Amino acid sequence: MIGKKEEHFEGNGTDLAALQSYIEEYLKADGFTVQVSAPSDQGVIMQAKKGGFLREVVAADHAMTIAITGNPNDFTVQVGIGKWLEHVGITAIEVLLVSELFLLVDVADMAWSLEIENKLIASLKTFIG
Repeated sequence: MIGKKEEHFEGNGTDLAALQSYIEEYLKADGFTVQVSAPSDQGVIMQAKKGGFLREVVAADHAMTIAITGNPNDFTVQVGIGKWLEHVGITAIEVLLVSELFLLVDVADMAWSLEIENKLIASLKTFIG
């Protein structure tokens, strides 16, 4: 899918709760509003959106969507644009994983998404090691 990045990590023994907190703080420091699903055996979904008049008019229902799935020694991080889900904090990840988390986006959203995704993925690689 255009504008979606996926990184797979093996053998690192990464604390996934710490990784989730790191991503959340990273995005909040960059001015994003962040919401997180309840963790489950399958993983966690995070969504982040940036406010502002133009952003609200152009893509009010779009958000950066991050899915962390797997276990500390074998996990995947997916980052892309998805539909902002009003209650992702209480939505079970199992339901989200069978629905479409990531949307095809137009050129303006894709450019914005790629810039943010690349920065986030680079930062994650540094954090994970």
